[in-house]
Amino acid sequence: MFKKNLYDKSQGISTIDFQYPVSYKSGDMSKQEFYSQIGPLSGNDLLVDKPEADTPSSHITNVSDKGERAEKNNISKKTEFLDSILKISVLIVISVFVVASIYYGSFVKIWEITIAQGKLFSFFTYASISYSTVTLFYLLFRTFLWLGYKPYAAKESDPLPTVSVIIPAYNEGVLVEKAIKAAVESDYPRNKLEIICIDDGSKDDTFLYMQKAKAKYADNVTLIKLPHNMGKRHALYNGFKKAKGDIFVTIDSDSIIEKGSLSHIVAPFLRNDKIGAVAGNVKVLNKHEGIIPKMLGVSFILSFDFTRACQSTYGAVLCCPGAFSAYRADVVKRVMEPWLNEVFLGEVCTYGEDRALTNMILRKGFYTTYQNSAVVRTQVPTNYNKLSKMYLRWERSNIRESIILSTFILKKYREKHRLLPFVNFVIVNLRYPFQYYAMLFLFINLVMYPANIFRYLSVVGVISLVYMIYYIRAEKNSDFLYGILYSYFSIFTLQWITPYAFATLKSKSWMTR
Repeated sequence: MFKKNLYDKSQGISTIDFQYPVSYKSGDMSKQEFYSQIGPLSGNDLLVDKPEADTPSSHITNVSDKGERAEKNNISKKTEFLDSILKISVLIVISVFVVASIYYGSFVKIWEITIAQGKLFSFFTYASISYSTVTLFYLLFRTFLWLGYKPYAAKESDPLPTVSVIIPAYNEGVLVEKAIKAAVESDYPRNKLEIICIDDGSKDDTFLYMQKAKAKYADNVTLIKLPHNMGKRHALYNGFKKAKGDIFVTIDSDSIIEKGSLSHIVAPFLRNDKIGAVAGNVKVLNKHEGIIPKMLGVSFILSFDFTRACQSTYGAVLCCPGAFSAYRADVVKRVMEPWLNEVFLGEVCTYGEDRALTNMILRKGFYTTYQNSAVVRTQVPTNYNKLSKMYLRWERSNIRESIILSTFILKKYREKHRLLPFVNFVIVNLRYPFQYYAMLFLFINLVMYPANIFRYLSVVGVISLVYMIYYIRAEKNSDFLYGILYSYFSIFTLQWITPYAFATLKSKSWMTR
């Protein structure tokens, strides 16, 4: 029976708080069983209730479960075998490239070809070498920052603030229920926790799974249903308006936080009142669903964990991700109106809401940090089409917000710690002209001296292998070989993303909705 059903005509939004008539058994598995079953929270198994013990149906289910487990074990063994073969193949191929490059390649020949092209070509070549040298020293400097990074400690004696978790959802299906369940059962005191889940006009059964979660956690979960798809930014905005906590935490509906992550992500706010936002540690949820998720599993560690740890040492993490971030509620309330109505090149901004919100918080003089002990696992694309769309959306957002950042990065937007954010901004954004010059340089040289392809391929492999030291130190497993594979994949299939993002910067499409 419905206990309350309020409708705000001015916003066209239903805020629902009800008792859901449950027709299934409510004997949920324990927290320990849940987290051990989905392991590092793989999210591949449905949240189902256990059948009653000692019934005929339970015996049938047990037999069926044994068969399914045996089948899964066989599939797992085959997957592990193929995984090993692929990793060995990567090492063999790199070795072949190195041997072939020694036999056929010649950097002397490359240099002769470069000089022969004239002064302009030589100038850009020298400039590229200079930039590469600066980048190398900057990488070494960032390595020292990374080694010195430490997350803020979450102490049991801390007086914990009230937390509002906002989860926007669109056509997410069963995964949204898992996201809510993980948030409620994250070991954060339930009397200080509220979960606000917003259905952004889904066309599938997403709201049904939200209702199931509401039925299980009625005291902590509030549902909002938008009348039609308004976009993630609007969904979050409505969650922010409804929220009552001291800290706002945003979690994507396809993302599962690990136990204890809420306590960890609020810890920095208790240590430094100048911190306005905290980025969580984003890892891949579905990395066993194909080669692309496996490669992204390594890429996320290098791109997110390494980069954000470095940026956190000087309090300027440039993007607190939508998958899992926390904000001071009073800071969000100061910027959420201009954030909702952000306009760029005459167009209302839709995607990149996380980077935009981070930018506005930085501009207000607050610090943004990274907490690698606050872990979330998020669903990533499993095919090239979806991957390229995701990267294109991210790159448009990055270009837009980098331009906006340039308007205040040289100003006194905060009292101190402004030099390193500026240095990082300059070096990172200078990569664009040199990166595409290097591609032109590569093309001309390969046309004139094709055998040098082996030298280029071997250099990519060796440099990637050295770069994987960061991953090995962080994760301590052999998946780093997928990172080397990703380097080749990125060079040959993703280089079009940035120029196309520049050309279509005014586009408002999410491309996945």
